[in-house]
Amino acid sequence: MEHSRPARRDILRLGGLLLPAVAAPALLTGCGTSPAGGAGNVLRVSQPGDPKNMDPHKQGDMTSMNALINMFDTLTTRGADNLLHPRLALTWGARGATTWRFTLRPGVTFHNGEPFDAAAVKFSIERVLAPATKSPIVELRYVKDVTVVDPLTVDVHTTVHDPILPDKLSLFGGVVVPPRYLASVGDAGFAEHPVGTGPFTFVRWQRDHELRMRAFPRHWQGRPHVDELVFMPQPNPSSSLAALQSGQVDLVAGLTPDAAQQLDGYGGVRLDGYTGIRTSYLSLNTLEDGPLKDPRVRQALNHAVDVPLLIKAVLGGKATEVPAMIPRGAFGFDPSIRPFARSVDTARDLLAQAGYPHGFSTSLTASNVDSNVAEAISGLLSRAGVNARVTLLDPGTYADRLTSDDHGALGPMYLAASTVWTLDGESMLQSNVRSDRRQSRWHDKDADRLIDIEELSGDPAERRRAFSDLQRLIQREAPFVPLYQIDNIYARNDRPRWKPGSAGVLAMQTAEISR
Repeated sequence: MEHSRPARRDILRLGGLLLPAVAAPALLTGCGTSPAGGAGNVLRVSQPGDPKNMDPHKQGDMTSMNALINMFDTLTTRGADNLLHPRLALTWGARGATTWRFTLRPGVTFHNGEPFDAAAVKFSIERVLAPATKSPIVELRYVKDVTVVDPLTVDVHTTVHDPILPDKLSLFGGVVVPPRYLASVGDAGFAEHPVGTGPFTFVRWQRDHELRMRAFPRHWQGRPHVDELVFMPQPNPSSSLAALQSGQVDLVAGLTPDAAQQLDGYGGVRLDGYTGIRTSYLSLNTLEDGPLKDPRVRQALNHAVDVPLLIKAVLGGKATEVPAMIPRGAFGFDPSIRPFARSVDTARDLLAQAGYPHGFSTSLTASNVDSNVAEAISGLLSRAGVNARVTLLDPGTYADRLTSDDHGALGPMYLAASTVWTLDGESMLQSNVRSDRRQSRWHDKDADRLIDIEELSGDPAERRRAFSDLQRLIQREAPFVPLYQIDNIYARNDRPRWKPGSAGVLAMQTAEISR
């Protein structure tokens, strides 16, 4: 393990980016240990955070959904092949411009014996949309209502044509809940003891300690391979990896490349990496007076941030450069669009043309879990004369500011990432580009027009052209600094056998463990 560190430090020095290495966990040794007390047929998974609550309609973050997807089913699902597959819905198709019809799987029951049917789908989708629910799920913004055609058929009506509605029902907006049970226990009771149709049933949740689930023997897809599934929050990578070697957990998800590098070569720890879809970028506030209002300055930042160097030096090569916001593997990615040439000289020339021959000072805000990347970007910008002071926030504060109505809450520049779980470019751009959206900090009529086409057109070729035109416009106007799509990295002991899709969702029904 130690032999790789000097090379990494040399790369960082080349960029002026010498960063401290993350300390390896104190419990790590050269040999593995067996699970404390014998693990039995229980799979223990750790991720950086705890779910916000147990009500799937009242959360909108991947940490929560990673756990809840094991207790709840969705209408469609994204397979390991990254294609859309049936789940609670067997078939679907557009019936006119504003109606999608879904034919449902027969014989499915909720964990409490309540039948799954069209009425449950109507109730669930309309519950997401109801103002009283206060759901943060935004994907169903165009849904108006749902009509029950028969017990196993529903029509979902939209205000405008939504070409990827079936994709949007593969995760957050597609979760189905039991209407009778909710009516009897209320929202609070449901959150205390959730009931779904998923492969695991709820046992108990000790906030900030563990969420325990048990295999549902009557699941329509068959009983899961493991008897119990336990999710344990471990915000500190060192603690989670120490728990891995001591046998307290079997699989660690949400690892940063830097933390993973520290584990490479230790006994009893296996590292698995898969190409991911989560895409990182810098958002630039073009709406306020200052240097970032000038597209030449924004272009200069893109030239200055040497993304390949950043990937090599800070991420250990575990990422892929993204040229114009949409990641590879998502519908709408245009391979003909090339990334900015990385050139400090070009960056300085553009800054001089914009009236900043000596550079300027600004700030870069990030969650503290991305501190190494933020500091590295600041170092790269400094070579072009841009002094970007890094402000780090705890993840909760960062998330609150990111989703607030204040476009300037995170300052002139902030480092963000989006999990493009629908595998459609719309999911990457929906909140960031159109001028009336929550996180838009760039108002452009052509961009708004192209967003309307890719969100509303039923013609895939027309949508693809709009995505290509929008990516070219993004490169020309440079309201973002696109960075990379990061690999999904997992550490595990020898027990689990499981492979995720590119979105990295922790759906563990297919996981197996050796005893």
